[in-house]
Amino acid sequence: MSYQIGHAYCWYNKSSMIVKMYFINQVPFTFDELEEGHLYDKELVKKADQYYHYDPEDLYKNSVYLIDEEAHPLLFEMDLENPQDLPDEGYEFLQQDLSS
Repeated sequence: MSYQIGHAYCWYNKSSMIVKMYFINQVPFTFDELEEGHLYDKELVKKADQYYHYDPEDLYKNSVYLIDEEAHPLLFEMDLENPQDLPDEGYEFLQQDLSS
């Protein structure tokens, strides 16, 4: 089974900021912060208004679930349809056994 990576601009942290949220099969697992001043971009705000507002607890729960299922794409080797859409900076992890 292959998995698909997606992204969307979403409100985060009690709707205090907009982030680029990454999803694996529609489950959010990480985000990139945007440059300062992004809240003045009216088109970006419209895009973010179309999606769910996420809080840190949401990402924590999703990450725990994905790790339990060995399906977190930043921690486990997975069959991805579009690996080029993963975040590309700051996500280098040591290869280790996380199955315990």
